[in-house]
Amino acid sequence: MNNFIQDIISKEKLTDSDFKRLSEFIYRNYGIKMPNEKRTMLEGRLMKRLRANEIKSFAEYCDYVFSPEGMEKELISMINVVSTNKTDFFREPAHFEFLYETVLPEFHQKNKGEPIKIWSSASSSGEEPYTIAMVISEFAKQHGSPFPYHIFGSDISSDILEKAQMGVYKDERISDVPLAYQKRYFMSNKDPQKKLVRVVPELRKNTSFMRINLMDTTYPIGEKFHVIFCRNVLIYFDRPTQEAVINKLCNHLLPGGYFLLGHSESATGMQVPLVPLKPTIFRRK
Repeated sequence: MNNFIQDIISKEKLTDSDFKRLSEFIYRNYGIKMPNEKRTMLEGRLMKRLRANEIKSFAEYCDYVFSPEGMEKELISMINVVSTNKTDFFREPAHFEFLYETVLPEFHQKNKGEPIKIWSSASSSGEEPYTIAMVISEFAKQHGSPFPYHIFGSDISSDILEKAQMGVYKDERISDVPLAYQKRYFMSNKDPQKKLVRVVPELRKNTSFMRINLMDTTYPIGEKFHVIFCRNVLIYFDRPTQEAVINKLCNHLLPGGYFLLGHSESATGMQVPLVPLKPTIFRRK
């Protein structure tokens, strides 16, 4: 793209009508709230898509993304840049302590030899599912017995899921991971200049990923899970949408299974089949 077109795009602003058109579509189809205070953020993120498509204005971009061709070729790319993917290894550690101290011993006692199945429903770039895998592996080592498991990760962003499947991170991303875990569960890149690490195959082979929009009417999953993590994604939805998403997720949670929300999220007052155990920790009725 020549500098002249780049200059034109860089001066583009999102008009009221284009912002309304985009924000209403994103909310209606993906549940992501786009109030006016997020207008500058949306403008900045979509600027990348204007450049990638060599489109000169947001009005032209709206026409394209909502056209049959755009729906097929551009829509997922738009959602990839719009969705938020903030995450860390061992984020909100109380949940992983609960997994290690309560869920895994209980499951091990009742279901020896059976694999535990856990769904990370907003897995982003993989830090949450790989943290779960580390906790299970540590539990197995401490108890000196095999502990089969499968972790299923899903997210709305296909780009971020590709990163999750690769399991490659900048070494600074694992600075908060306990040193013993760093040595056991991450491999350093052969080129130290790149400062990259990769999750070991032992964890990656027990983890799979799929693109899922939590706003869809149903989810294309045939199995049910013993634990579902749904953390720090409901905050982007309004209350009725939150309740609907929790109920749809619970359709894939076994009776007696555990459901975990993020620290700033709540299911209080909702009509959902969950019994609260601790703040943000629930059990399926």
